[in-house]
Order: sequence, then structure tokens, then C-alpha cells
Amino acid sequence: MSDTVQPDSYIALHYRVANSDDVELVSTFGTGPATMQLGTGELAPPLEQCLIGITPGERHVFLLEPHQAFGAHNPQLVQRVSIGDLPPSSTPDLHSMIEFSSPAGDKFTGMVRELDSDTVLVDFNHPLAGKSIRFEVEVLGIM
Repeated sequence: MSDTVQPDSYIALHYRVANSDDVELVSTFGTGPATMQLGTGELAPPLEQCLIGITPGERHVFLLEPHQAFGAHNPQLVQRVSIGDLPPSSTPDLHSMIEFSSPAGDKFTGMVRELDSDTVLVDFNHPLAGKSIRFEVEVLGIM
């Protein structure tokens, strides 16, 4: 067993994700730690990469620019959709998430950015795309 985090490690940790203005988006500090298996998609790949090589007991802060985190905001992933074309179970509200299915059965989630009586403007970018983030971690142990 390695004494540092590896790409497939099962770990216990505290973490905090904040935007560039240090507005907290999620945090396990002050609550119970998270446990996760790296490489399985439980944590975004760019954040997992920050954990590789960390020794348990260490606390680190990573400042990630958009291209290092969730990528640039892609304007082509923002689309106006007719209310009639929305999934039948969806109720569009401003800033709500709507899940769409492709003809092949793939699922896509988008955030409602604008809404009028006939259409909604849906943003299929990751909510943190185009944003710098602050990722703070304390690896408690490798299991």
C-alpha cells in the first residue's frame, strides 16, 4: 500500500470548493469527512488530479483557472428550446436544472438561464465552466 494518494486510491478526506471570490460551493469541513474511490467519477477528474501524491495528514489549497478546472464556457452549449420541446415531467424555473434524453438514451442536464412564455434558454455547460475555483483538501487517510 502506498503512503501517498494514487489514481485508484480509496480515501477519506475533507474538501471545500469555492469560486474565485471565495464563495463556498460545497464543503465537508465542519461535518463528517467524505470517502471516495478515485478514478470512478465521484470527484471531477481535474480535482482528482490535485489529490495524486498527497500524504495523509496534509492540507492543501489549489487555485485552478477555468482551463485547469471545468473548462471554458462554450456558447454553443447554450440553446433556446421551445417550451413544447421540454421533457414532459419538467417544470422550468429560472436557474432550475432540466434533464434531457438524446435519441440514443444519453442524459444531458442544463440550467435554465432565461424563461419566457414560449421558450427557455438552457445552458448545458458545467455550472463551473469558465470560472476559476479554489479547491481545499485535507486527506485524512488511504484505506
